Amino acid sequence: MPPRSFNLCLLGLGNVNRTLVDLLLRKTAELRDRHAILWRITGVASRRLGWQANPDGFDATSLCESDIPFDFAQGNPVRPKSDTTRNCSSIEAWFETAKPDALFEATSLNVGTGEPAISHIRAALERGAHAITANKGPIVHAYRELRDLAVRQRRHFLFESTVMDGVPIFSLFRDTLPAVDVMGFTGILNSTTNVILSEMEQGLSFDDSLKKAQSLGVAETDPSYDLDGWDAAVKVAALVNVVMDIPLPPQKVERQGIRHLTSEAVRAARSEGLPYKLVCRAQRNASQVQARVRPERVPLTDPMALVSGSSSIIRFETDIFPGLTITEENPGLYATAYGMLADFIRAANTAKF
Repeated sequence: MPPRSFNLCLLGLGNVNRTLVDLLLRKTAELRDRHAILWRITGVASRRLGWQANPDGFDATSLCESDIPFDFAQGNPVRPKSDTTRNCSSIEAWFETAKPDALFEATSLNVGTGEPAISHIRAALERGAHAITANKGPIVHAYRELRDLAVRQRRHFLFESTVMDGVPIFSLFRDTLPAVDVMGFTGILNSTTNVILSEMEQGLSFDDSLKKAQSLGVAETDPSYDLDGWDAAVKVAALVNVVMDIPLPPQKVERQGIRHLTSEAVRAARSEGLPYKLVCRAQRNASQVQARVRPERVPLTDPMALVSGSSSIIRFETDIFPGLTITEENPGLYATAYGMLADFIRAANTAKF
């Protein structure tokens, strides 16, 4: 089969999409030889850049290094000046100029509404592009709308990087385990709180453990989203919406964070063989689901007790497999970027143009 060329647009040019570009460059030969995929980046957009489009393609190597597109002819760290580069006034004009076959959406999460990511993805699908996102907002606020729109448009709406980075959770049940019903799940899904609790067990105070997590790049400057359990609750809602096929907004997930835990309590729990973990749970009850996030003391006989640092774990209960456990050990940005790359390959290999 002769290779097909894909125009790619990047919405958000932070760490995730820049790492994705680096991964695309590393895998260029494999994409061409094994998957018959050629690619070029024809659109880049961010708050700082606005809507930049170049039908001839930006220099991908430069995009890995800066959030300002380089002059792809000269390699200089300036805005492109070629005749084919355009500063577009809107996402509609951007799509019209860049003509994307796939959009990689990696903007910031809006817990309350999922916007503007939902609108970005809707616009991409309506224009006939595949939509691939690392943003959990569209999954918890508009999953069914966007899924159904993708089907009507004969395109793909994919989001493997939204939970446990690039670990194939959503594709596992969509592609590999068809006709398996998920009855519930239990897991540890937030890296920041896991790092903080691990450091507190080693004797650091809560504040010093938080500073350690921030120095490692795991925690944000404002860590409230993680400490108060919102990140974990949104991931629970995403899993319930997709793999359990039950609508659940994150606001309906019972939620308690870790701010009230003291170092003394955390160390005492560990010494008693019942370490604290921020545990995510969901259980099907008829057509409804009960879901919660809260600190729990976990016995050492439970695999969750052994998960430390930025690692994650999830155990699914299904009608076929009583227990199916997936563990991810200390992932980095390449794991998240890989989830988006894998989604792109899936979309490209099954595209109906």
